[in-house]
Amino acid sequence: MSRTRPSDASVEQRRREILDHVIERGEARIDDLTAHFGVSLMTMHRDLDDLADRRLLRKLRGRVAAYPAFTMENAARFRGTVNLAVKEALADAAIRQVEPGQTVFVDDSTTLFPLVRRLAEVEGLTVITNSLHAARLLGPQVEVVLAGGRFHHEFDSCIGPGVLTLLDHIHADVGFASVSAVAVGRLYHPDQDYAELKKAALRASNRNVLVVDHSKFGRTATFAHGVVGDYDLLITDEATPTEEIEAALNASTAVELVDYVEEGQPYDS
Repeated sequence: MSRTRPSDASVEQRRREILDHVIERGEARIDDLTAHFGVSLMTMHRDLDDLADRRLLRKLRGRVAAYPAFTMENAARFRGTVNLAVKEALADAAIRQVEPGQTVFVDDSTTLFPLVRRLAEVEGLTVITNSLHAARLLGPQVEVVLAGGRFHHEFDSCIGPGVLTLLDHIHADVGFASVSAVAVGRLYHPDQDYAELKKAALRASNRNVLVVDHSKFGRTATFAHGVVGDYDLLITDEATPTEEIEAALNASTAVELVDYVEEGQPYDS
């Protein structure tokens, strides 16, 4: 009897869970990971080889070890490939906050890239961003203002005083941001420059929308950069913990919940 091949989304989700497991412990034996995740040794080696190739962990003799926290938390090559279905659903909700002819700010968060592709289809927009990838996604039909500064290769984006100065001298009708971590309404990022950028973006926009999937909640990082209450609207999915929704509502932030269907898996709403 043939076995059904798992979807790419489910494989990527398992790899994220393996990575989280290793990060929590610092290192793990490959045999133990194989037993814990209930896969064959060959499958586990394929998963670990993939994560090692993306420099998200180190594969050693019989074991694997985590890189420093900054690399784990932020590798854009990994972040851009996880939770794709929910990011698309969040983008469908977020684009409804945009009207033709507006000026829009989007930061470099990979969560927002599906939204950026939708922005390219709205007539007459001006989009401000620090993300080179976002600028390329928008294409020639959108007027793009690129906030330039010190280039960060891992994020394919710019940070530093040049970006902050521009944000202090522009105005957007609506700004979109995501975050690395949220815990009981408090927002965190492991890099101070990006934390400062997110605070400056709040000042630059007339209306601010926070777009975050459930996987970012219940986590912290080194630098706090505000609270959910700084935003007018939180767009998240129905898997987000109830206490986090309540924290946003208690801070007078409107909340929009979306549901989604993961590739190859039914969504039970």
